Amino acid sequence: MDLLFNELSLHEQFPDVDTFRQALGQLMAMRAAAKRSGREVSCKNNLLGTHPIHGVTMRDAITFRANREELRATLAWLNKRGPFWDASHSLRSNEWLECKGNLVTDSGVGEAAYRKLRGIDCGLISMRPSNWTCSPVVVEWKREAEGLANESTQVENWSTLDQLESALRDRIPPIRSWNGVKRVGEARFQSLVFARDSFAPLNGVPFAKSAADRFLVLLDILDRYLQSLDRTGRRTPLSNQIYKDHFEGANAQFSDSSNREKQLFATELTFRHPERPHESLHCAWHGKVHHMTLRLHFSWPVNPGEPIYVVYAGPKITKR
Repeated sequence: MDLLFNELSLHEQFPDVDTFRQALGQLMAMRAAAKRSGREVSCKNNLLGTHPIHGVTMRDAITFRANREELRATLAWLNKRGPFWDASHSLRSNEWLECKGNLVTDSGVGEAAYRKLRGIDCGLISMRPSNWTCSPVVVEWKREAEGLANESTQVENWSTLDQLESALRDRIPPIRSWNGVKRVGEARFQSLVFARDSFAPLNGVPFAKSAADRFLVLLDILDRYLQSLDRTGRRTPLSNQIYKDHFEGANAQFSDSSNREKQLFATELTFRHPERPHESLHCAWHGKVHHMTLRLHFSWPVNPGEPIYVVYAGPKITKR
């Protein structure tokens, strides 16, 4: 489960620095609980410029009469190390996500909702007291302008240490290996069929959570595309939109190998069929994981009545 700090829960509600610092202590205790469970709380990279108190920035409120150890731990998280979710957020700025009648696209609330809509377990941590102590938080992705139905999701939101610790005890432990990514993918994405050795090329590659999350995002897109087709395997407005969003354009997340690459790497791009061992699949189409230049190869185009076969996750095959 990903955890994002809800910066919207800072809205000049604190009457003075001492009251804010008590709430900040609770927030840091929640972050410590998350770290004990193997998770980190991501925040927005401009958080120190927000105003928990009218006319007082978060940076000034934190540094006021702070002891050295408290100041070091807080600023290391908010100012130096992060992680910062908006450094690699998955949601485009021109999307419209709405919560409580307000636009929340460029916020932790919007990002958490988008991740949940894309199959990634994600929750929020909010300050208390604030206008954001209820749970779950309901977010709607408005898509009428694209000719698509709106999508909505509920995001769990924790504002006390007891609430968070109880939730963490019930959660599946964080993914810590490439095989863990495969196990989660097989359980979560029922429209995909994974070759038994599909993730074997990652053996020896250092595990990276950002790359693991990226693999799950790519798998989720493929699963949603396949599920959006009609009963005859033809595209619907939704599958056309998914294809436009992720398979077209200079920044497409999926692409075909070039003709030259297909010639030079014909053998490397041919895989044993996961369900019919005496047959093979030529899988030049791939999803891109830019971290460490990893790739996800799969069967394409989709044949009516068949799943998408995921045959390879590992370093880029067509390196020259």
